[in-house]
Amino acid sequence: MENPNQTLVTMFFLHGLAAYPNFHFIFFLLCLIMYIVILLGNSFLITISILDTHLYTPMYFFLSNLSFLDICYITSSIPMILVNFATGQKSMSFVGCGAQMFFSLGLGSTKHVLLTVMAYDQYVAICKPLGYLIIVNKGLSVKLVTSCWMAGGLTSVIQTTLTMRLSFCGNVIDYLTCEILAVLKLACEDISLNMIITSLLNIIIIIIPVLFVFISYFFILFTILRINSAEGRKKAFSTCSAHLTVVIIFYGTILFMYMKPKSKDSHASDKLIALLYAVVIPMLNPIICSLRNKDIKAAVKKLSKNMFSQKT
Repeated sequence: MENPNQTLVTMFFLHGLAAYPNFHFIFFLLCLIMYIVILLGNSFLITISILDTHLYTPMYFFLSNLSFLDICYITSSIPMILVNFATGQKSMSFVGCGAQMFFSLGLGSTKHVLLTVMAYDQYVAICKPLGYLIIVNKGLSVKLVTSCWMAGGLTSVIQTTLTMRLSFCGNVIDYLTCEILAVLKLACEDISLNMIITSLLNIIIIIIPVLFVFISYFFILFTILRINSAEGRKKAFSTCSAHLTVVIIFYGTILFMYMKPKSKDSHASDKLIALLYAVVIPMLNPIICSLRNKDIKAAVKKLSKNMFSQKT
């Protein structure tokens, strides 16, 4: 029996921060600046990794994929948000909403798994340095990255398909993007299956990778502390410090978003924090990796020197 409130949805309207129109220009400007920084910073890391042969190692192969992933992830949502802030046009087609959900879910899931792969890479580099290039060889690196993208894609296909097949009783999404939980709130029918599948996938894609990262860094820190020389400990820690910083910021922000106390006035702040999370993390990644990595610094100096010598 059909729900009397069910409507044939062809368009969705993104409510988001519509209650604060006076701040839309500020939001637009901040998002635009950070989006440009994200594109330039991550493109720079990818370019450096391609141009400098000294960076043809598994570590920088994973890092390049992380940068490419951040570019794709942010591009799946920010241009649409910028248009909404600039024009006040909040509508999105049903197909467009499904596509945006698919890419954001897929890319976000892929990032969780890729950070786990990078933690494994750091573990082998520090705990088994003599066999590093044999264990994490080119073939394994490609297979691991391919598996990350496949896992993210499969997760996204399942969740997006189960969500967009539902019947909806409304078309106003109280969010800045077609976020899956916000869309599920509009469903007219039972979403128990969706929530069960989402919970299972979150365990596989988020909880298990977090535990794996934690275990990897437990052994990494244990190995570093066993190094006799202070210089050796410093060198070993510098190897994993960039990735560890990215992991702490990434998962720390997620924990803050979901564990902070809720209040009546927290709804708008939640959406603003989610927006900042979406753009700030991809913006910080290339900065952290560049400032804390001597190989990238050396590659930049070498590239700058070659460019300067060619001009002269």
